[in-house]
Amino acid sequence: MHNRRLFLTSGLAVLSGCASKKAAGFPGHAFVANQDGQAIAAVDLTAFAVVKHIRIDGRPTELIAHPTESMVFALTPENGTLHEIDSSRLAFKRKMSVGPTAHTMRLAPDGKSIWVLTRKPNQLIRVALDTLKVAAVLVLPAEPVDMDVVKEGNRAAVSFGGAAAPVIVNLTSEQVEATVKAVTPVSIVRLQSDGKQLIAAHKDEKMLSFYAVPSGEVVTRLPLAINPKNLCFKQDGGQLFITGDGMDAVVIVYPYRTEVRETVLAGHMPGVMAAATTNDFDFLFVANPQSGDVTILNAATTPLKVVGVAPVGKDPSFIAITPDNQYALVLNRESGDMAVIRMKNVAQNRARKAPLFTMIPVGSRPVSAVVRVV
Repeated sequence: MHNRRLFLTSGLAVLSGCASKKAAGFPGHAFVANQDGQAIAAVDLTAFAVVKHIRIDGRPTELIAHPTESMVFALTPENGTLHEIDSSRLAFKRKMSVGPTAHTMRLAPDGKSIWVLTRKPNQLIRVALDTLKVAAVLVLPAEPVDMDVVKEGNRAAVSFGGAAAPVIVNLTSEQVEATVKAVTPVSIVRLQSDGKQLIAAHKDEKMLSFYAVPSGEVVTRLPLAINPKNLCFKQDGGQLFITGDGMDAVVIVYPYRTEVRETVLAGHMPGVMAAATTNDFDFLFVANPQSGDVTILNAATTPLKVVGVAPVGKDPSFIAITPDNQYALVLNRESGDMAVIRMKNVAQNRARKAPLFTMIPVGSRPVSAVVRVV
């Protein structure tokens, strides 16, 4: 509470519309993983308040919301456990162990399973959601660092960060389909939305590489102005936004054309991003953890134009967009709160200092969030 009082009295408090009763909000809940609090906070997005803290066994780092069922899943890597939350009852339902430790997870394209990366042993595990039991195990050649899953083609990609090259996995046959022809270590992997190309961020290079799927053959290598650390697709998959070390900027790439569109300045040491698009606006939100603010860019302009900077809290590290594209939810790890930015306020704001809608204390070290419709 001491940190929060300092924050509110430092001139970074809500500038307009705070807790406004005129705003309809969103008819659902945001579920927030509090890593140090070992709990999932359920935030009512009509009242903009935490309504429940759901305790779990472990430190959650990642959440998945099922698109059609009342299911939210939390991963606690340190004890290798997958937890299911009933999103309609706001209650813990069940859990299962996937191994001594886990790393990350993705929902299967058919919505019937979750794929989980584990370490020691190095495996890709399929967990069936009806039984919450292991349904398949694929042994990996090295310790995994990242993965992605795409619906088109029903495939996954896994990277290892070291000497081992990324692999392409056929999720139908549950087998490694190809090894990517990468010549230097790859950290981040993303599959293009049509499933035809794998996009790889190299570990220690200012480079982005494209590989054909399923062959794994190199298509092209794009030099960048930064060492890519954070990747974010526009919602239609037509643009890829990248931040990383080397420059206070966002690099914009056209993945289908395999070309760099532009590089634009965006805050101080920019980190994670989120994109929101409607008929009325096209925004890119860029978190700046060191300066405690979010840079908001108009992604419809060439070059991208900064339309606002919103002070949000200490160490913003995750941004979620509500399904109606009306609110950006920014999690602040150090100050333990969630800043809410209303798109309408940004679109109508003529000053560079964008107003916040409200601030919500959510718990200890919030690191991930998902939104479910009631």
